[in-house]
Amino acid sequence: MRWRRTLGALVLVALLAAAGTALVRSTGPAGRSDPVEAVAASLRCPACQGESVVDSRSPIAASMRQVVADQVAQGRSPDEIRRWFVQRYGEEVLADPPARGVFLLLWAVPVLVLLGVCYAAVRTARPRGGPATRQPAADRPVGPGLSGRTAGRAWWAASLGLVATMASVTVAARQLDRPAPAAPADPVTVAVRLAQDLEQQQRYAAAAQMYGEALRDRPDDTVRLRLAFALLRSGDATGAERTSRDVLTRSPDSPDGLLVLGLAQRGTHPTDAPGTLRRFLAVAPEHPAAAEIRRLLAGASPTAGGTPAPRPAAATG
Repeated sequence: MRWRRTLGALVLVALLAAAGTALVRSTGPAGRSDPVEAVAASLRCPACQGESVVDSRSPIAASMRQVVADQVAQGRSPDEIRRWFVQRYGEEVLADPPARGVFLLLWAVPVLVLLGVCYAAVRTARPRGGPATRQPAADRPVGPGLSGRTAGRAWWAASLGLVATMASVTVAARQLDRPAPAAPADPVTVAVRLAQDLEQQQRYAAAAQMYGEALRDRPDDTVRLRLAFALLRSGDATGAERTSRDVLTRSPDSPDGLLVLGLAQRGTHPTDAPGTLRRFLAVAPEHPAAAEIRRLLAGASPTAGGTPAPRPAAATG
C-alpha cells in the first residue's frame, strides 16, 4: 500500500506543477531578455488600437519607451515602473490589467481542487487508532460500512473526478477571452503629461514634440501656449513666435501669449520685443512673471547667463 500512496503523492505533485506552469504561461507576459522591452510590452500605446508600447511606432509610444529606459537606468524594478504609469494614467495603460471577478475565480478553482485532493489523500492514508488496534489496510474500516479497500477505490474515483473538474476549468479559463479591456488612456492627456515630465528633465525639444502630438488630436490654446514655451526654451524662437501669434489671433489680450511672443521676439525681432512685453505688463500687471519682465525692460538681466525666459502661467499648471 505504501507504493500506492507514494504514486498518488507523485501524481498530485505533477498535477500541481502542471497547473502552476499553465497559470504562469497564460497570465504572464512573454519572456523578453531586454528589461526595457519587457516593461514596454506590458504597457498599451494610448495612440494606437491594440498595440503595446514596444510594438507601436507612434511618437507617444517612443516617449513612453524612453521613460521606461530612463527608469530602468535609475534602477527601478519593472513593477515599480508599471506602478508609476498606473498612478499617472490609470490601469488602462496596462496591456494586461489584473484579473478580477469571475475570471479570477476561474483560476482559483483549480488551486482549491488540488488542495481538496491533497486533503482527501491525507485523511484516507492516515492510520486510525494505536498500533495494537491497527488492521490490515484492505480490511480496516474507515467509515460506516466501508472497508479500507472500498474507501481506497472511492478515494481514487473522487480524485479522478476532482482532477477532471480542475482540467475542465483550466481549459475553459485558457480558452475564454479576457474581459473587454477598458478604453485606452486619453492620448492627449498622456502626451501632455509626458511633455511635462520631459520639461522637468529640461528636455524641451522632446517636450515640444509631445505637445505637438497633443495638438494634432485636440486643438487647444492652453496646449499651444505650453508648446510655445517649450519651443522657446529649446531655442526655437521662430517656432515659439509663430505658435504664440496663433493663440493671439483668437485671444489678443492673452497674457501668456503676449509674454511668450515678447520673449521670442528678442531673438527674431528685437526691436518689437519691448513693445510686446510692455503690452503684456499693461494687460497683466500682477502676472507671476511681471516683476522679472520689469527688470528685463529696465536693462537688468533677471538670470545669470543666456536669454531669460520666465515661465508663463499656462506652463505652470
